[in-house]
Formats: sequence, structure tokens, C-alpha cells
Amino acid sequence: MSEHRNPTTITAQPGTPFIEIEREFEAPVERVFRAWTDPEILVNWLGPRELELKIIEHEARTGGRYRYVHRDTEGAEFGFHGVFHEVTEPRRVVQTFEFEGAPGNPCLESLSFEDLGGRTRVLTHSVYPSVQARDMALESGMEHGINDSMERLDEVLRDQLRSTRD
Repeated sequence: MSEHRNPTTITAQPGTPFIEIEREFEAPVERVFRAWTDPEILVNWLGPRELELKIIEHEARTGGRYRYVHRDTEGAEFGFHGVFHEVTEPRRVVQTFEFEGAPGNPCLESLSFEDLGGRTRVLTHSVYPSVQARDMALESGMEHGINDSMERLDEVLRDQLRSTRD
């Protein structure tokens, strides 16, 4: 039985270069935004459970950069990097995202953090350079990584909430 009350919705309309991701969390918007932008928290939830995450750099500020690497149990590495174009606490992040295994296909991601009165809705709108690039990303297993990440973030936020109550 899953402890996750809120599903992650991933929408990719055929023939468009867009992916929309929506997820609600049972935590205040400031806490969710911080989990998204603080590398000490991010390392605990970003990516599939079966991969180790190493954050190389992560400057969540307008003009900042990030790079991280996921490593599987056999040592294969999967690198990602991008630039933060806008970081407006605690409401919005605009960043590029590029898988180093498919260079030349960065997407532009706009994330909004919506205050639902003690809960938070995160909406991500991703624009790929082409429908083909978007479809390659979908076929790469990104849905598994997104769903695992959102469940892990939910767990991190619940653990934080429990620790503040103790």
C-alpha cells in the first residue's frame, strides 16, 4: 500500500514539444520550494531510488548553474546540467535542463509553486526543441524518474513535518 496520497500527472500531447507535470504536496509552499532549491535536501529525493545522486554544483539563483550525476549499481553515470534563468522565492523557477547523454536537446522548464493554504501544487511546463527531442526524453524512462522523485520528495517533506512535531 502506498503512503502517497497525491498522484503525479504527466501530460505530453501528441505532436507537441511540451510536457506538463503536476503534483500536490501536503506541505507549505516555502518548505516545498526550499526542498527544490537547497542541494542538501535535493540530494535526498531527486531521481529514481535505485540510482545514487551526486550533486556537482547547484546554485539556485537567477544566473546560477547546476550539474548532477546519477550512478547505477554497475557504475554507469547519467549527467544532467542547466542554468537557472529565474529563481523567485517561493513561487517560480525557470531553468534549462539537458541530459548529457543526448547533448544539443536542452529543454526550458518553468516551475510554479502554488500556495494552497498549507499545501502546495507544483506545475512544471517543459518545452523541448522539437517533438522528436521530447519523444526521445519520454522514451528514455523519464516517467519512472519523475514519479520516483515526486514520491521521494513527498517522503522527505513528511519526515520534515514529523520532526518539527516531535
